Amino acid sequence: MIKEIITYPTPTGIEYAPDVRIFDEALFTFIDDLKETLEAHSLDGLAAAQVGSYYNVVVVKHDGAFLELINPRVLGKKGKIQTSESTAYFGNTLAHMTRYESISLVYEDRMGAQHSLKADGAFSILLQRKIDYLYGATFLTKLKGKEREQFEAALNSNGVSCPTRESKFSRDYFIFSSNYVMMAMLLLLGVSFFVSDAAPLWRYQLYASFVVVGLNVAYALYSYYENKRYNICTNCYNMSIFGVVVMGFFRVSIIMVVSYFLLYP
Repeated sequence: MIKEIITYPTPTGIEYAPDVRIFDEALFTFIDDLKETLEAHSLDGLAAAQVGSYYNVVVVKHDGAFLELINPRVLGKKGKIQTSESTAYFGNTLAHMTRYESISLVYEDRMGAQHSLKADGAFSILLQRKIDYLYGATFLTKLKGKEREQFEAALNSNGVSCPTRESKFSRDYFIFSSNYVMMAMLLLLGVSFFVSDAAPLWRYQLYASFVVVGLNVAYALYSYYENKRYNICTNCYNMSIFGVVVMGFFRVSIIMVVSYFLLYP
């Protein structure tokens, strides 16, 4: 049975996969499901955590055959290399990682027999990436500093993730402008206490309120357009957008009610 592969930003929910102690038909069926899922998605490897399972299991393709690794443990590491990697969890967005050039590990097969293995090159990198999942590690947890920022930017540009900084959204300029107009409206209210005839100020307040409403409507419309570029944040940000617009209308309404009593001729 083909399993659903978890993708970012949904967490795998696995921080640490405990060792498999019971080697039974349920385990064998799960391993076969991993193979079927791997084939269906044209992947080179798959960890149990990628489908939300606590099994300490990794299945990879090697030399044209499936290799089943149960309870894998990396015992030796040698050399370091810079890699460009992708994984199904992040929508195949490239990450620039530092990996060990070669590793040695032990693992068990489905019969519980222990084996040892030495891997280098692309095979070593594949195993390291899949074993990371068993310990709750992903590109985002392993990358630091500038490398992490570059990867997050790549996620954003590929529409896999929402921008994490407000400056990433052009729509925010609509709200900034709306806030500045409302500040000017509050300033006009203050000025009204120092002029003999405040009636003309009502007209300016009315025009300004139309501008604020227009800017908030433009913010909402542009937000839904902009979110299409970030398919994962389309749902998670829509309620936030609605809340911002409602608050904008509420604030300008309060200002206009006060203005009505103070300025309306």
